[in-house]
Amino acid sequence: MEKTWRWFGKNDKITLTMLRQIGVEGIVTALHDVPNGEIWTLEAINDLKEYIESYGLRWSVVESLPVCEAIKYGGPERDALIENYKVSLANLGKAGVKTVCYNFMPVLDWARTELDHPWADGSTSLYFNRVKFVYFDCYILCRPGAEDDYTAEELAAAAEMHKTITDEERRALVDTIIVKTQGFVNGNISERDADPVSRFRELLALYDGIDRNTLRDNMRYFLSAVMPVCEEYGVNMCVHPDDPPCQLLGLPRIVTCDEDIAWFLDAVDNPHNGLTFCCGSLSAGIQNDVPALARKYASRTHFVHLRSTDVLPNGDFIEADHLKGRANLIEVVRIFERENPGLPMRVDHGRTMLGDEDKGYNAGYSFHGRMMGLAQMDGVMAVVRDELLQS
Repeated sequence: MEKTWRWFGKNDKITLTMLRQIGVEGIVTALHDVPNGEIWTLEAINDLKEYIESYGLRWSVVESLPVCEAIKYGGPERDALIENYKVSLANLGKAGVKTVCYNFMPVLDWARTELDHPWADGSTSLYFNRVKFVYFDCYILCRPGAEDDYTAEELAAAAEMHKTITDEERRALVDTIIVKTQGFVNGNISERDADPVSRFRELLALYDGIDRNTLRDNMRYFLSAVMPVCEEYGVNMCVHPDDPPCQLLGLPRIVTCDEDIAWFLDAVDNPHNGLTFCCGSLSAGIQNDVPALARKYASRTHFVHLRSTDVLPNGDFIEADHLKGRANLIEVVRIFERENPGLPMRVDHGRTMLGDEDKGYNAGYSFHGRMMGLAQMDGVMAVVRDELLQS
């Protein structure tokens, strides 16, 4: 597998010089300065591509070319936005950047309730506390009908939290769920928003009346429109699974499990319509057997995220060590090296450790934590390649 790294452009505190020294081969990035829905020009693409290549690296994967909300919910501007998307795809293909990761998650790109949950060894990682999320939904967002989505036990625990939570803790929860995890990835919310909760409610309202079947229809419409461009320029589209792979905030989620993956691959049955196999997102759903899914969908996978999670009995989940957790990354690597060798992979959501906490890195994208994960996976890949040579 090609060892890649998610890099946030020329202003990223983690430089390409640093990445070369730790064995990175390819870069996963995007034109983060281009607003969602606008065209990525060939000139801008080539400028970034040449900059990356000047460091002896290659631009392996686009993550992400964002799909605007109006495409997802089917707004009146949908067709115009899809036309812009097609032009951007064509320009990427002309420049030789052939793999595009995207997602079809309404509003939330990913969800966590803690960005620095402590481990026993002093490092920290991302964490999803279900009761905190219930509290956010019912007491901060005050979403109509939210109580119907949770158990009596979860609601009681959130009510207890309401008795003791401080204003600062409430602000931190808002910052984590709808600012920090969204703003740095061309998200809908930014740190410049004066009232992120009100803005978030506006975004949720766009999906009033949009159910699972409607969102599926809109995904099929989008993919059907862009596939001819992908065929012409040899570009592979690969959707990222929902993170976490469950229903949130009354929004439909349609890339959560085996049935969902089979549906979107069959809905637009084209080899350029594929999957970003995010082991972490998939492992956060107890319904998912990650190695079994890797085996089943290896031929339609264009990009792999190697990370793992542990899911607790109460529904919480935490980022696991890359050699542990539900994802079984050793077996996943074995499957992809055998069934679809050469795929770009990147480690994801490393722990914050060894001074990372003072560097101002994006949430979940520490340097030392990801470097440790990359080293672990590099060792796994070396052993697997040796296994295959001897088999």
